Amino acid sequence: MRCVIARFPFDLTKGGVLESMKGVKPEPITGESVIIGRRQYPAKQVGQIITGQDRRDFSAGEVIRAMAKLGFTCVEAAAPAPAGAVDGSVSAEGYEGLR
Repeated sequence: MRCVIARFPFDLTKGGVLESMKGVKPEPITGESVIIGRRQYPAKQVGQIITGQDRRDFSAGEVIRAMAKLGFTCVEAAAPAPAGAVDGSVSAEGYEGLR
């Protein structure tokens, strides 16, 4: 499949991406990610490896679009938890200052 990442055209295949990512250790995920094989990789890491470009030259969205078209599962960035909530819930103590 032909796609454009950072204004450069690339001919990517699912098999080619799988081969490129073979043996690559996933970095910690802080935003969008792609599941390749049994591992989940940050989108920027995948983009850097498959294109050879610097991560500053492309967006995670460009990589996500290309990987989704190739049939990979893509995961969007998780929404941040509300301030003061550790497990995603807000305790009653958090509301005392509102009275």
